[in-house]
Amino acid sequence: MASISLLRLSLIPTPKTLSKSHPFSSFNPPLTPFLKFPPKTRLSQKSTVTRMSYNPTPATDRLVSAVSYTLPFFNSLQYGRFLFTTYPSLALLVDPLIPLLSLYRSIPYASFVAFFALYLGVVRNPSFSQYVRFNAMQAVTLDVLLVVPLLLTRILSPGRAGLGFKLMVWGHNALFLFSCFCFVYGLASSVLGKTPYLPFIAEAAGRQV
Repeated sequence: MASISLLRLSLIPTPKTLSKSHPFSSFNPPLTPFLKFPPKTRLSQKSTVTRMSYNPTPATDRLVSAVSYTLPFFNSLQYGRFLFTTYPSLALLVDPLIPLLSLYRSIPYASFVAFFALYLGVVRNPSFSQYVRFNAMQAVTLDVLLVVPLLLTRILSPGRAGLGFKLMVWGHNALFLFSCFCFVYGLASSVLGKTPYLPFIAEAAGRQV
């Protein structure tokens, strides 16, 4: 048995006895592992917190802006007399404003006083915010435009009948409806703290502020 064990040990090839043609002679296992894992990297995640800056419009700015649009609306009521005559139910919408309108008309030269007070006291007053001054300038611009048809009516004097009178009625009705739209739009936007942009007026008002 000892001789058989020695014979088996003698058959195991040693590094010195291995030839180059031996299939295991060129086997040289690498010292490094077959799979190389990348080194652990620490990801520095910086949590960026974005703070939303919300600056609501102050209540005083909204109040002054809303009141500013009452000036052109009061001065435009004279253009609605044809609509009030044709549709008496429309006058019911203005009934809640009659006490305030009566007080406004009881003051001598109330329209001129309110105009210059709004223009000089608000539009040209740097102590007010840009929001208030822009809304006041829109109201002043609309009030100036309302004077032009009245001057044309007095100059042309279309009379009480005919084509000229019909054109005057249509123009007054359209002007009154446009003024009502501007009043409601400007008033609602001012109460909500948003900036109203009146058609045909906002661009001209923005240049003056």
